[in-house]
Amino acid sequence: MRPIRLPEPPSGAVGMPEIFEGGVNVIRRAVVIGNGFAGAENQCFGLVRALGLADKQTIYRVTRPRGGINEYLHWLPVSLHKIVDILIRQIFGNSRFGTVLHGKKLVPFPIRNGGNVGLSSILEADAKKIAAIARETFDKEGPTLVVACGRDTISLASSVRRLALENVFVVQIQHPRSRLDRFDLVVTPRHDYYALTASGQQEIPRFFRRWVTPREPPGRNVVLTVGALHQADSAALRIAANAWHDELAPLPKPLLVINIGGPTRNCRYGADLAKQLVISLHNVLTTCGSVRISFSRRTPQKVSDIIVKELGSHPKIYIWDGRDPNPHMGHLAWADAFIITADSISMLSEACSTGKPVYVIGTEHCKWKFSAFHKTLRDRGVVRPFTGLEDISNSWSYPPLNDAAEAAIRVRELLAERGWSLGR
Repeated sequence: MRPIRLPEPPSGAVGMPEIFEGGVNVIRRAVVIGNGFAGAENQCFGLVRALGLADKQTIYRVTRPRGGINEYLHWLPVSLHKIVDILIRQIFGNSRFGTVLHGKKLVPFPIRNGGNVGLSSILEADAKKIAAIARETFDKEGPTLVVACGRDTISLASSVRRLALENVFVVQIQHPRSRLDRFDLVVTPRHDYYALTASGQQEIPRFFRRWVTPREPPGRNVVLTVGALHQADSAALRIAANAWHDELAPLPKPLLVINIGGPTRNCRYGADLAKQLVISLHNVLTTCGSVRISFSRRTPQKVSDIIVKELGSHPKIYIWDGRDPNPHMGHLAWADAFIITADSISMLSEACSTGKPVYVIGTEHCKWKFSAFHKTLRDRGVVRPFTGLEDISNSWSYPPLNDAAEAAIRVRELLAERGWSLGR
């Protein structure tokens, strides 16, 4: 009689059931804690994607009251802001003064939202609940990766770690300013430390430094990036290239994509920049095959009006009207070169991850850490100023930025030190 051989446990081959993939020491799920701002939440999604957990993430959101006077109370801690909002509603109710305080239309907390990553709902963030789930499911599902971004998420993310220290690995994106030991890892741009440099000390008034300066130099649990994390990796761009092939592939080359943001407190501009862009673009149009222009949600009306009036009727130029589908990823995939306003670190970071020529307009309007960011990009040869003297058909390249992948490497290293790893 031939002996019966029992099946061996899987040895790590592709297709192995998850039960054999390292037991309780393997992270197979992620919790994203967002703040309702696309720029911040996109950084969380970018890191989770780089770690291979994009299809296993649960998204929570820290929400603030909105509308009326609430727009001026964002400096308050979230919990205190909500208390103030409740008191105003209780005291003034639906009176005329209460309506003035809250704006013409009361804006509820945006808990439900189907606009991000295909979800039908986004849960209201609660540190105790998130920590309880991590603890209660640890033996069956392993540790939980928690990724948060933005000032409003700092307290909540650190509370999750405190309440479930043995069950979670917490990554805070963007610098929390103090007590970095509250997190397993902090991912922040190098220019966040600009205020500690000699130039920063001279440029930033002393009474502002407490609010804009990290309290200590970067430690072992800090990853310094060049720009912002994002989801526009090579795999995403290949998918976008296929999705937008029929519309963008036939366009005359070179295809120049122009992304226009909006002024910020560290990069102020207005109609003057729009006029400068129009003049300079007219000077290079003969070297372009086609031009695609997009505005962001922050673009002032007066800026977009000038662009549309001066360029909208040119046969080489298409201006996106803001309706779905958004061509942004298609533009990243198919563009031969970019012109981007200096205010948007996110848009610049995405474009600079393609290895294609990136021209920047408006850097003279930037100050403080934004100036440091642009200097880093220029020193790396990643961007060039847009002057209107360029020949867009002359291409150039550079090592693409890959901040999300580099941050993911550090996450894996720290997990390994803890005896944990990432599942597929």
